[in-house]
Amino acid sequence: MENNVNSNNESMKINNTENNEYKWQKLNYFNKLKVKNYVLTFVSIIALYIVLSLTFDPTDLFSYTSGIYVNILIYILFAVSLNITVGLMGQLNLGQAGFIAIGGYSAAYISKILLNYKLPPVLQLVLVSLFGGVVAALFGFLVGASTLRLRGDYLAIITLAFGEIVKYIIQNLDFLGGATGLNNIPRIIDFSNSYFIVVISIVIIAMAMTSRKGKEILSIRENEIAAENIGMRLNRIKLYGFAFSAFFAGVGGSLFAHNIGILKPDKFGFLFSIEILVMVVLGGLGSITGAIISAILLTSLNEVLRDVSQFRYLIYAVILIALMIFRPTGIFGTKEFTFAGTKRRLNRIRNYRNNRAESKKS
Repeated sequence: MENNVNSNNESMKINNTENNEYKWQKLNYFNKLKVKNYVLTFVSIIALYIVLSLTFDPTDLFSYTSGIYVNILIYILFAVSLNITVGLMGQLNLGQAGFIAIGGYSAAYISKILLNYKLPPVLQLVLVSLFGGVVAALFGFLVGASTLRLRGDYLAIITLAFGEIVKYIIQNLDFLGGATGLNNIPRIIDFSNSYFIVVISIVIIAMAMTSRKGKEILSIRENEIAAENIGMRLNRIKLYGFAFSAFFAGVGGSLFAHNIGILKPDKFGFLFSIEILVMVVLGGLGSITGAIISAILLTSLNEVLRDVSQFRYLIYAVILIALMIFRPTGIFGTKEFTFAGTKRRLNRIRNYRNNRAESKKS
């Protein structure tokens, strides 16, 4: 009798373990990918880095091309971080500039202190970026906690007010430079460290959004009432989403501060949040790939329109109007670029052409 009970317990444990493993595999998209896709992704990241590095002189500290690349990378991180709350969670956030400012000022202030310790530039940049991200995440948690019951226009107004409050508080803090700005920020950033910080951040975001927590965030966007009815703790999920988005906005703010060498509160106004929001909408709400592509396009467009920068927002408006008419879902919609998906599309095109050729012969 005891042997039967023990065998039943062991079989139940085995079944529970198998069920848990199955659920984890169903939830985590990256577990479904084959090893060759991991290798292909890694090789593509390294190959892109090598190709871009060959387009400028790495010994030239004031290389124009390298500066453009770094600026594009920073705005990519801005757009992808905002896409977490606006695109993936479906919560309209108009205060992203506030989180960027908090992360940027926090990292820059600590970075000036760390100069006395003569740390390696890469290590110093990583440490202060993590610090700026954590401080921004704390404020993201507070904003999320104060807006748990709000959605839509009301949430947008609160986040907009938060961004403006942050700007005016910084203007009145003398140790952060006040209205004149924080000067003499160490220029410890270059293309190499910014490239890998941004790439690692995007990989972390992609993996997190395809995990169980990420699926819960997506469920809020799809149907908040249904998600609550099946037992999801919406308050906890929203807090996680806001804090997660704010963390990477703070990391981007740190890179931004060390890239330009000076921070002024006026930079982090309402229009800065709108500029990042335009990138998210243009790429497609909920698409990380779309946010990356649109950030590259619009940041490059800023460089082209540098001589007529006063017309930049007018051009943004024309682009958005055209997008809403011809492609309301954005460039990518909610789709993502994957090597496996690209291979399937190429196979479908090849099969279609083969079938068409056979039908013509017959």
